[in-house]
Amino acid sequence: MLQIDALPAFSDNYIWLLQDTDHKRCAVVDPGDAAPVMAWLEQHPGWVLSDILITHHHFDHVGGVAQLHEHTNAKVWGPALETIPARQVALNDADRIEVLGLEFQVMLVPGHTLGHIAFYHDDPSAPLLFCGDTLFAAGCGRLFEGSPEQMHQSLSRLAALPALTGVYCTHEYTLSNLRFAQAVEPTNADIAARVAQVTQWRAEGRISLPSSIGLELRTNPFLRVKETSVKEKADEWNSLDNDSPGAVFASLRSWKDTF
Repeated sequence: MLQIDALPAFSDNYIWLLQDTDHKRCAVVDPGDAAPVMAWLEQHPGWVLSDILITHHHFDHVGGVAQLHEHTNAKVWGPALETIPARQVALNDADRIEVLGLEFQVMLVPGHTLGHIAFYHDDPSAPLLFCGDTLFAAGCGRLFEGSPEQMHQSLSRLAALPALTGVYCTHEYTLSNLRFAQAVEPTNADIAARVAQVTQWRAEGRISLPSSIGLELRTNPFLRVKETSVKEKADEWNSLDNDSPGAVFASLRSWKDTF
């Protein structure tokens, strides 16, 4: 049986902890800090950290990798196109790997960084996506290395996954992203309902994740670039006729950068 929990790190990061409760084995995704993982292992004697999954090279995602690998000898999986500390297995697009008895498909999703990858587990009843800083709840990552067109294509690929897919991104940005979503689509009732729900969750000290692909398709402006109302707002922002979904995305991303 698989259980997934979030280990908070820094001010707004989450390290995803995957637990095989039958065999007391676990894996972590993007441990930017080793301390929360080491603390969990100390509090759960008998558990073994078997795998470390990395989506991209930014320090808040890899800062704890070397220490964890040294202490636990966990296997480190990471993108082939980026430099990852202690990486043992370099992953390319369409690779398939097995972690905790589960098969994951590797998806190359450039944009935030050029070699960024995501991990997708295709379970018909409960598919899972660990997408790092590419797709956020109600938003997407900044373009530090890739182009708007690259990120648009990456997001389109993730948006095509089943609606039930659980979206496990790595930052608590949901409320600020939803405020931007409301500026783009002020009459979207799904966004308004999500704002109310997430506001309540955060007031109660609860995290806003995971999301789902279905929810993102209804409330995330970066996945809604083909909607007429979204295009109109994008056109208004940069005073252009953004004549393709990619151009609409680029306008929205530029707007969000200064929002």
